[in-house]
Amino acid sequence: MPVLFLAGDSTCATNGADTWPQTGWGQRLTEFVQAPWRVENRAVNGRSTKSFLDEGRFGAILSELRPGDFVMIQFGHNDQKSEDPVRFAAAEGPYRDNLRLMVRLARERGGIPVVLSSVARRRFGADGVLVATHGEYPAAARMTAAETGVPFIDMEARTDAWLRSLGDAPSRRFFMHLEPGEFPAYPDGLADDTHFRIEGADEVARMVAGEGRALGLAPFGFAPSG
Repeated sequence: MPVLFLAGDSTCATNGADTWPQTGWGQRLTEFVQAPWRVENRAVNGRSTKSFLDEGRFGAILSELRPGDFVMIQFGHNDQKSEDPVRFAAAEGPYRDNLRLMVRLARERGGIPVVLSSVARRRFGADGVLVATHGEYPAAARMTAAETGVPFIDMEARTDAWLRSLGDAPSRRFFMHLEPGEFPAYPDGLADDTHFRIEGADEVARMVAGEGRALGLAPFGFAPSG
């Protein structure tokens, strides 16, 4: 059975009952892949390209990767944390170097890497306009994908457009905006504009699958060409 591996951070990661209703888009992607493909979501909360490599998590994927398997790689949220030497990877330099390394290592195993930019944060200004928060990272991901010749899915652009179309208040229901007592894991409520509820994760997973289908990627319904 061919496998689609996911390498990423908390916006993609699988969550359990202890953090419900937080849901990563990778947790829901299994609903959008075609048989016989299987999703292995290896995304982990709080990771950057640097920490994911340093902790051996990408190496663990490589140990299971078989020729023809796909690896979707999405980082950026935590790479930009300049105050944290464990995770920080500057967009021009270490971040791109780490993406290049992941691409090369996956290819050496016969895998098919796909680079994704980060999903947009739900941050609206006082004027009601969505504020971009990822700086140079989306462009760095795009340039690295182009340079290495791998498929690129611009989830920053897709989710940015989605949030702008919804607007501030209507978009809250897709994120972890919770009332006190609404969910056992969050007795005091929560206002989190980065992480998704299941409704948001479903929307983002659907976008990823749609972009993958448009690119002709096998897990989303197309046989690889050549």
